[in-house]
Amino acid sequence: MESGAYIDQALTISLVGIVIVFVALVFLFLVFSNLSKVLNKETRKRLVKEGKLDQATEDELMIPGDVAAAIGMALYLNDEVHDEESGIITIKREPKSYSPWSSKIYGLRKSPR
Repeated sequence: MESGAYIDQALTISLVGIVIVFVALVFLFLVFSNLSKVLNKETRKRLVKEGKLDQATEDELMIPGDVAAAIGMALYLNDEVHDEESGIITIKREPKSYSPWSSKIYGLRKSPR
């Protein structure tokens, strides 16, 4: 093959890769932008099934951003609950016997003659 053919193949592979990534990003954008609409429809269906849709208004079905942030922060902080620690760090030196595993001299090589 000529070098021109390799360049053509490289350009084709690059363009196909870029198009695939772009299409995947557009698909993910559409999925995430419509996710809240799908979830609201499911909530409405459940409320109609339970007979509570007349009582719930549109504002009650939507969760504001600050409420979602507060719920997320509460869940995050709930995971970090643990015993109180003193905050004192104690470092004890242990006498170690000689270990050749950490010796650098065994990693060096003598130059050949």
